[in-house]
This record gives sequence, structure tokens and C-alpha cells, in this order.
Amino acid sequence: MIIVTGGAGFIGSNIVKALNQRGVDDILVVDHLKDGSKFQNLADCEIADYLDRDDFIARLDQGVDFGDIQAVFHEGACSATTEWDGQYMMRNNFEYSKRMLQLCMDKQASFLYASSASVYGDGPVFREERQYEKPKNVYAYSKFLFDQYVRRSLPDASIQIAGFRFFNVYGPREQHKGTMSSVAWHFHHQVMDNGVAKLFEGCDGYGNGEQRRDFIYVGDAVAAKLWFLDHPEQSGIFNLGTGNSQSFNDVANAVINWHGRGRLEYIPFPEQLAGRYQSFTEADMSKLLETGCDVAFRTVEQGVKDYLDWLRDQQQTA
Repeated sequence: MIIVTGGAGFIGSNIVKALNQRGVDDILVVDHLKDGSKFQNLADCEIADYLDRDDFIARLDQGVDFGDIQAVFHEGACSATTEWDGQYMMRNNFEYSKRMLQLCMDKQASFLYASSASVYGDGPVFREERQYEKPKNVYAYSKFLFDQYVRRSLPDASIQIAGFRFFNVYGPREQHKGTMSSVAWHFHHQVMDNGVAKLFEGCDGYGNGEQRRDFIYVGDAVAAKLWFLDHPEQSGIFNLGTGNSQSFNDVANAVINWHGRGRLEYIPFPEQLAGRYQSFTEADMSKLLETGCDVAFRTVEQGVKDYLDWLRDQQQTA
């Protein structure tokens, strides 16, 4: 059996679907469906069982045996960077992650978990080394702290432990995220509704819409995680981006090109984001590439086209 925590969420549901495409359906999805709309992410997936997160943890605490477990994809977390309830964040992210790692150690199962590029703060170096890690909010700190816990566990670990620092992920099954959805999602709906993609004016020395991020298509991020499932000898903490930053203008223009219409409009940079905004991110991919991982990462232009094609097909079959 494979367990996917956060399995009804954005990346988790894409993992479930990718496993299905391999012919794997002995999957236990664990999530917290307070937002019931997330069920849509699993409606076209095949799973063996579903458990609420709290029920799952309670059963573990009661000593319930879940049988043979090949791997746990641990995607479950509070990902809101605006959440400042540190007690909640540490319980939901740090303690929950430690519990899942212990389960994998007990079951001799692979532990493949989601970290975050937010641990680097403002950068400008995004390399998996302690001196470059400067979390700026309690979400980032919860992810950083668990990475530190993993680093202490790795030397004596008898199982695969691999953490992935996701950069800016976009693609199918993110519709439930609302304001936290990717800029590709927002630009798409802006162009559909008004024919205008709205971007921030320049800041931090970047021109209008020229702030740059490492945008990674969710299908490529999932493919990399499945590569590690196939290579249980590989452990560590790895960046998961493309290694090439592109501008917000590139994303907006890719959306406009797909629609065949639309224009860019620049809006004043929000005062509340001054000093709190990442104007540049770019993953150093050296460590992941050293493992032999051969996943090809889409450019923004390729990924946005595939994403919007998927959205169109979903609408046509609805």
C-alpha cells in the first residue's frame, strides 16, 4: 500500500493520479476535507480508502496496523504563508511530519515529503545548505525545522528519506486554492473574463512584470517524486524547480498566446508587500541532478499550454 497525506490537495491528488496511470490503486488517501470542494481532485482517481487526518493519527496512536506500506508521500500541511498561529502551524506541519517519518521507520517504508523553497527567505542563493536558509514566516520555519530534524535522522536511517523543496508549482487540480492558486490560473481567468492580465509594476530593481520566479509544472514535480520512489537508494533534501527562472510577463504572455487575445496591464505594487515579496527565485538543481534523476522540466511556455489545454478539456467533459 501507498499512503498519500494531503491526497485531496493540489500536489497530493496529482500524485494519486500519476500512481493510477502506473496501474497502482492500493492507495490510502489522508486529508482534512473541511473544504469539501477538494473532493473534485479525487473524483477521477482510484483509491483503496480515505481517512480524515485526525482519524488517521488517532488510529496510529491506538496501534492500528495498516499492513504493508511501500511508501508514504507526505504532502499534508498548512501551506498558508499568512498564517501566524505558530502553535497550530507547528502541530500541523512539524509534529505531523515527525509522526509520519516514525511510521515509515517502523514499517521500513520510503518517506517522500514536501518541504518548501520558502525556507530560503529572500535568497538570493537557493541551494540546499544551512547558510542559505533564512525562513521569514512561521510556515517557512515549520518546514525548515523539519528539514533540520531530517538532517539529524539521515545518518542512521535504514529507510529512504527524501524531502523536496517545491518552488512555484502550477497546473491541474489547484482550483480549490482560491487566492493561493498560481498566477497562471489567475491570468487565465482574467483574460477569459476581461481580456486583461494584471501584473505588478516593477520593484526591487525589476521592470514592470519582470520579477522572476522558478515556475515548475506540477506534472514534472510529480514525475521527479515518482523517480525517487523507483530509486529508494536515494535520500536527502532536494530543490524541486526547473533551475531556470522566468518572468511573470512570460507567464502572462503564454496565457495570452494560448487564448489568442488579451493584453497586459500593470498595477501599483501593494504597499503591504514591500519588503515581504520574493522578486527572484531560481532553484539550484545540482544536488538533484547528481542523483541521476532524468525528468525533463517544461518551460513556462510549454507548461502553461499543457495546463490550459487540460482546463479546456475538463470544461468540455463537465
